[in-house]
Amino acid sequence: MGIQLTAIHYVYLAFIVFIMALLIKRRDTTMICVTGIFVLGLLATETLVGSISGVFNSFVYATKELMGTIMIISIIVAMSRVLMITGINETMVSPLTRLLRTPAMAYWGIGIIMMIASLFFWPSPAVALVGAVLLPVALRVGLPALGAAVAMNLFGHGIALSGDYIIQGAPKLTADAAGLPVAGVMEASVPLVAVMGIVTTAAAFWMMRRDQKKGAWRDGLVSKARTAGVFEESPSPPQMAVLHPRTKKTLALLIPLLFLADVAAMFLLHLQGGDATALIGGTAVLILIVVTLLAHRNQGLEQITSYLIDGFVFGFKVFGPVIPIAAFFYLGDSAFTELFGQVLPEASHGIVNDLGVALANAVPLNGIVGAITLTLTGAITGLDGSGFSGISLVGSIAHLFAAAIGSGAETLTALGQVAAIWVGGGTLIPWALIPAAAICGVSPFELARRNVKPVLIGLAVTTIVAMFLV
Repeated sequence: MGIQLTAIHYVYLAFIVFIMALLIKRRDTTMICVTGIFVLGLLATETLVGSISGVFNSFVYATKELMGTIMIISIIVAMSRVLMITGINETMVSPLTRLLRTPAMAYWGIGIIMMIASLFFWPSPAVALVGAVLLPVALRVGLPALGAAVAMNLFGHGIALSGDYIIQGAPKLTADAAGLPVAGVMEASVPLVAVMGIVTTAAAFWMMRRDQKKGAWRDGLVSKARTAGVFEESPSPPQMAVLHPRTKKTLALLIPLLFLADVAAMFLLHLQGGDATALIGGTAVLILIVVTLLAHRNQGLEQITSYLIDGFVFGFKVFGPVIPIAAFFYLGDSAFTELFGQVLPEASHGIVNDLGVALANAVPLNGIVGAITLTLTGAITGLDGSGFSGISLVGSIAHLFAAAIGSGAETLTALGQVAAIWVGGGTLIPWALIPAAAICGVSPFELARRNVKPVLIGLAVTTIVAMFLV
């Protein structure tokens, strides 16, 4: 039985096409998404008041859906700041410097440490945590500064962020837009993230060694003063935190153990999605409070608030552009009925699902077409340099294609997520590369140039693997 498409379906599809066109031209899509919400509201309610109210209500809906993700990132960043200011981060990482004895060990060592740190602390704070301690060691054993930046970038903003298995911000966004459980998308992403990560980092390492032997390697060094300012996402609290060396060592050992205990609890208690995020977030808050009180003593109560404000400024700065975009794409599923009432046809299962069924009836689709389309869509949405702003679109299109094909929803969603984050999360777009480039003192444009071939090779191989998994 065919689904009757209405003007609402066609308008929603037209806005998706328009948004894609703007992304290709590297233009901002916020205003178009707001316009799309307004027009859809006008068609649904047939009143100006209902349409205008729908814009605000959709923002509230999106913020409510994203609040857990915004909150966990804000808290992790707040905790990271107090760890950096007290020097606990340096104490945590410094024992690992003994492992970096050759350029190859430095590349893979920095990369793996960066990946682990990014899974728990988010890539931007992790760059400062890892880079400040390990970069001098890497340079001393012969790894170029640009090589260190490539490693931190690919392992942190690439592998760790595209999987996001601990904080779970990325899979939450894509899974919600695709109408799937977060656990399903995360499980489907494991082979894709693994293939993408192995192929990309190995290709980048091979190209670096090849160019060094040929004498064609350029480090692209720039003045630290030119890049340091742009690395600061928000002002840091006063540099007045002092800890006894023994206390610092104890905390440096205890903090990783607490997070490892969280990971163990996730497996033993089968915690996923919001429950897992809440456990990590609660642990981070307790660490923030204890470390701040120990370090700032009489000023501890006030400094806790200061660190949290810094964290929330960062969190809302990152997700500020995401909220209106996500608000539009949430309308493709159950949010539309919740905000505007039952105005779609009785047999409808949501705008995106209806379009998928209609597409299946009109065009013969298969896993190959679906995989290629999702990779291209993810890559295009990443062109704005955010990585997160477009993955709601990726989830919606994966939902559409899965409905048309009849299978592979989780794999297609995960593939689009991987493509979007690798391109826009901080490995290809120069303005998204600033944290890693700044800490290493290299040009973000040279870093982007170095990453292009490995990332494109990785995306091609990952897409082929996804074709067999759909």
